[in-house]
Parts: sequence; C-alpha cells; structure tokens
Amino acid sequence: MVPIERGLRALALVVVAGCGSSAGQGFDAAHQPGSDASSPGADSPVGPTIDARPNPDGANNGCTGGSDANQPFGNHAHAYTSGSILPDHLSQGELDDQTRAFYDYWKSHYLKSGCGSGRYYVASGQSDRQTVSEAHGYGMLITVFMAGHDPDAKQIFDGLYAYYKDHPSDITPTLMAWSQDSSCANNDGANSATDGDLDIAYSLLLADKQWGSSGTIDYAKAAQAIIGGVHSGDVDASQTYTLLGDWATPQDAKLYDATRSSDFMPSHLISFAAATGDQSWKQVADDTYGIVDTVQTGYAASTGLIPDFIVSPRANPKPASGTLLEGANDGKYSWNACRDPWRIALGYLVDGDARAKTIAQRLNGWIKSETGGDPNNVKAGYALNGGALVDYSDRSYIAPFGVAAMVDASNQQWLNSVWDNVSGARDGSYYDDSITMLSMIAMSGNWWVPEAAPCP
Repeated sequence: MVPIERGLRALALVVVAGCGSSAGQGFDAAHQPGSDASSPGADSPVGPTIDARPNPDGANNGCTGGSDANQPFGNHAHAYTSGSILPDHLSQGELDDQTRAFYDYWKSHYLKSGCGSGRYYVASGQSDRQTVSEAHGYGMLITVFMAGHDPDAKQIFDGLYAYYKDHPSDITPTLMAWSQDSSCANNDGANSATDGDLDIAYSLLLADKQWGSSGTIDYAKAAQAIIGGVHSGDVDASQTYTLLGDWATPQDAKLYDATRSSDFMPSHLISFAAATGDQSWKQVADDTYGIVDTVQTGYAASTGLIPDFIVSPRANPKPASGTLLEGANDGKYSWNACRDPWRIALGYLVDGDARAKTIAQRLNGWIKSETGGDPNNVKAGYALNGGALVDYSDRSYIAPFGVAAMVDASNQQWLNSVWDNVSGARDGSYYDDSITMLSMIAMSGNWWVPEAAPCP
C-alpha cells in the first residue's frame, strides 16, 4: 500500500448526528480565528508528589462495574508533582466550574450520535473526511475525564468505543482506521494514525478505573489489545520512536525513518508499561525525551520549539527539511507541534520526570519573552528560530502553553493569563476547542493516571 498523505492533522472538526449530515463550521484553510452531580471542591494547593506508577507487574486492579464514576471530575484525589502550580487567581471551585462550563459547550457542539445504533463519533463535516481517529481519541479522553459531571459519560464513551471497533485498520486490526467518509466507511486507506491510537488506548486504561471492567465492555482487556497493536504497528523495530502510523514500513525508508512530534506522549507510554509489565515502553519514553532534547538544543537553542516532523530519530534526530508528509512547514513549529507543550509537560505534572520540566521550561522562557506575557500575541506557527509564520493567533497554540507553564512557579502570571485567554473562548472549531478542553482539564488539576487511581 502506498501511504496517503496524512493531510492537515489540524482539521477543524465538528460532531454530527447521523451519517451524511454535518453541523458547525468546517475547516478554514488559513485556520484564522474567525445541574451537576459533582462538588466544586474546596480551595487547595497542588499537593505532594504522587506515586504515579504503583503497578509495575501489569496486574488488573480495576474498579467494580457500574455507571457511577469512581474517579469523578473535580475530586482532586490525584495530586500533581510537588512544585507544580495551578492558576492561583481563582479558587479551585472556580477552575472546576469553568472547566465544566467549557465541557458543556464542547459537548453540545461536538458530541452527537451517528453511524449505527448507540454509536458516537467526532466528525469534520466534510463530505470526504467525516471523522478521523485523532478526533476520536480526543473524544474518548474528554468523556472519561468528565465522568461524574456528565451523567451520560459512560454511555457516550461506550458509543465511541463501539464506533472505534467498527473501523479497524486493515494492517493492524486492533488499531483504528484513521479516516471515514460521509457514509461512515473507511477511506483514504484503512490504516492507522499513531496519535489517535495512543489516546484511545490510554482512555481505555482510564475507563477501567472509572467504571470497572466487569460490565458489557472489558475496558482493561480492550486496552491491552490496542496497546499490543500500538507496540507492533506504531513503534519502530528498535523500540526507539513512534512511527507515523502502522502504514509506515521499512520498505518506505524515508517515512519509516521519521516521527511526528505530536505523537510524543511519554506519560501515556509509562502507563502502558505499568498496565502490561512490558518495560520496553519505558525505553520508548526515554528515547522520546532524548529525541526532543537533541532537537531543542541542536536546532532551536534560543526558543525550545519543536518541529512537526523529525527525521532520523534513532541515529541523528533533526527537523524535516521541506515537505516530508504534509507541507512546507513540516520542519517547523506548526499545526502538529502546537500540541507538544501540553503532551510533554504532563510527563512532569503526573510523573515527576525532570526531563519534561526542562523541555517545558525552554519553551516557557522563550514564549513569555516573545509575547511580552500576553497570550494574544502567540502566533499560529513559528520557524524554529522564533520567526512567526503568520500574523494571527489561534487557541490551539495558546492553550498548550498553559499546561507547560504549570511545571514551575516562575510561570505563575503567564499561566493565569493563558487560563483567562482560553477558558472563556468559544471558537467554534473542533481543533481549537478540543485542545482547549483537554488543556483546561490539565490546568484545573483534573488530569490523572490510571495507576494512581485506587478504587473507592
């Protein structure tokens, strides 16, 4: 199979009701900005370091089944690494309430049923690409984190899972085919994209702790299956880096010897190691941090920016030159890499990994200076030397910097400003709003890892 171009990962997506229908805004080629069951909780500082990896042997200690959330949103039972910060100009209850409000908006705009009985999916509204696995992973993560606030979270999550099962990759059947058309059929090659696979797998580990695995869906078993698929289909043979998808093979050396920085989710990989007992996941996480460090220090020393695509990741990591897969900005900080500050910083917030803090602080030091501390001055793309690619801003670039800011108290005012910038936004595009939603879950202190989620 000749792999297709992945297209812009920054699709502006909307969720639609039923096959062939669409709602909301489609993708702008320039992407220019055009009663609650849980308690808000008492004010409290970020707590001490947690033991985020207590299950090294991969034993299944999931919670009992049921629709009630065992880890309800806003419970704050899972403290971040000591020294991490939250926005401090609002109470914990206010942070939680604003996150709940954003979720209610996000759900009303982007979560509808379709493509079969009980199915849910997240769609582009485009006739040729109604949904992508990246969107599906976001939907599953958001839904499992917001359980306890949304009484329908389990029903929605199970419907998203059913849709994922309906659309397997032809290459690695436990992974998700990356794109479906308006007839809900796989298109553009029924193969996988790594970011969606990673998020779906992680969401299933969370679901096991949220609702238990003794019900209709054995979430723990399902997680093991897709983690195995990721291992065989989305990781290179040397267990060094994540591939672009299961379609990238050694026969196409140029694309096999390349990786996408927005697939760098080291905290996910540590959870995979804990869930399976396979310590090779820790090696991939270690190598991921090494790849980022090499690129930051060697090619973006003054900014810390990370390119969308990196070539020769095992032997000599460096930014892609020209067009590798998606366009002329493949070697720059663009629509893929804009998510990196959020993804990488989680490695410090929930794992306490100092490498993640170092990477985030390189980014923080530059972006605060570049913008004068005003998030509205963040541009939607940069060359690695800091030169802006465009003259407009976009919240899919702004929100992840808020998560990166949480790693150190020196970023407090910047974090507060980012929170205020994104929490009240209602941009009306899937990509912006989903990245903002996930970043707010983290910034409000509500991100957690499955290994640190004991049953009640």
